[in-house]
Amino acid sequence: MKSTSERSLRYQVEKWLSPGSAARVHVTEFSRTRSGHRRYVRVETSQPDGRRALFFFRHDDGYWCVFPPATDRAKIRVERLAA
Repeated sequence: MKSTSERSLRYQVEKWLSPGSAARVHVTEFSRTRSGHRRYVRVETSQPDGRRALFFFRHDDGYWCVFPPATDRAKIRVERLAA
């Protein structure tokens, strides 16, 4: 079982983007998904070696992850096939 701190967006940003002490971290976008209306944010870091950005999705259990919840992923695939 994951600890409470592993649920936080801050923990996930540090894990995936590894911003150093000199890095600037910005939330550049936040909203809800079209399908499922779940929260997501786009976080960007600016470091001497360049910029990096990732989307983080809030799951029903309160965890933030770099992938959308399973129900949203299925809807995204169907929408792409229909296009």
